[in-house]
Amino acid sequence: MRLTEWTMEEQEQLIHFMTTNTWPFHGNSNPAREIIEKAIEEGGYESDEVKTFWVQNEKQEKVGIVKVFDLQDEIPVFDLRIAESYRGHGYGPAALKEVTEYVFKLPEKKIRVEGHTRQDNFAMRKTFERAGFVKEGHHRKAWFSPRENSYYDAITYGITRDDFIDGITTPLLWDDQQGNEQVEAKTHTAMLTFPDLFESKRLIICAPKVEDAPLVWESLKISSKALKQWMPWAQNDQKIEEVTENLRQAVADFTTRKDLRLHLFLKDTGEFIGSSGFHRINWAIPKVEIGYWLDSRFEGKGYMTEAAERLTEFAFEEFGARRVEIRCDTDNVRSRAIAERLNFTLEGILKQDSLSGDGKYVRDTCVYAKIK
Repeated sequence: MRLTEWTMEEQEQLIHFMTTNTWPFHGNSNPAREIIEKAIEEGGYESDEVKTFWVQNEKQEKVGIVKVFDLQDEIPVFDLRIAESYRGHGYGPAALKEVTEYVFKLPEKKIRVEGHTRQDNFAMRKTFERAGFVKEGHHRKAWFSPRENSYYDAITYGITRDDFIDGITTPLLWDDQQGNEQVEAKTHTAMLTFPDLFESKRLIICAPKVEDAPLVWESLKISSKALKQWMPWAQNDQKIEEVTENLRQAVADFTTRKDLRLHLFLKDTGEFIGSSGFHRINWAIPKVEIGYWLDSRFEGKGYMTEAAERLTEFAFEEFGARRVEIRCDTDNVRSRAIAERLNFTLEGILKQDSLSGDGKYVRDTCVYAKIK
């Protein structure tokens, strides 16, 4: 995902975007063409004070727009809007991270970036939090909605230059009259909350649950022959109790963000078809490695390529990942094909890097990667 600067030549595209979507948490939820035209004419989208950007996904689709204003001040403000059909896909947090990076790379060295939203706009509030912003103000009855002729509470979020550079969030000490009260520990932005369930075209991808144990156990039994060739953990047939215990640990690791195992289900039938996830995580960068295995009954349908593509997108958008890797044995043709179909770069082959699945031979490892 990236930001591309809007130009006056794209006036009609901007008007169409603003007038064909509904903005329920803005002052004017259904702006008329004349209003947008006037705003453009008066420099409301392009001037020394204002810059406007399209939010584009990896397919070059214009999924949203963001306006950064008060650029002559030390503390710019922004207005971010995602098109209705693209909401709920993680574009908001990814776009806000890009906006923040743009502002703090300006030569004037801005101090902070801030934004405001209505108290009940929970999607936008979650967007702020996932992008590393901190709640800094709660203003009672400060947001007027003309459509409803009613006042709502307004929330202010901000991120400082120092926090952005260090990759952390510093919680606000609300009870500032308690001088000796200890401030909460700083948290790296990548450790903030993110969805534990998301989707691709045909799949539901979600965090593991202990209740999944019977489904996982059945898939492992049926796929045992294929998995043993590559997976050290699949060499011995597992009992249902062992699978259950392994899932308990996976749930704990997901909660602590140590390792993020994910289960794959078909949207149409609800069938469990395999597992993937983010491993060898380094939150300081952040970078992740995608691993996966597929139930043998569902091979040859492109499910794992689809899952890996969505996980890659998720890593860049939700974690702000700088690097995503796929590693596999040089002879694992199917796994290599997934990385190559997704345009990962083969950065190298590590000679005598690992053991074969059965532990009898020393093997070479392919290292594929995408970077932001």
